[in-house]
Amino acid sequence: MQVLQEFYVAVTRKAVPPLAPEQARTIVDRLTLWTVVEPSARDVLDAIDNSVRWRISFWEAMLLTAASRAGAAVLWSEDLNPGQVYGGVTVQNPFA
Repeated sequence: MQVLQEFYVAVTRKAVPPLAPEQARTIVDRLTLWTVVEPSARDVLDAIDNSVRWRISFWEAMLLTAASRAGAAVLWSEDLNPGQVYGGVTVQNPFA
């Protein structure tokens, strides 16, 4: 869920040129056809532990925890070290 929210904000505010809200909504709607993970209370607790273990922000740990639970092998992020593996999930930079 967090990724869908961040995607919407990024493409409507940070992209050059930004997408119209209607265009971005259409893309988000299509992305919901993929597996969407809604975090549980256990995921939040695991993310807290993982953020300490991996020395990353809680928000990044939450994404990695959710990706791991979903069975994802790769998390695309510009905010983490590309190539690094966290709990079985490898980070790749989509802009590299």
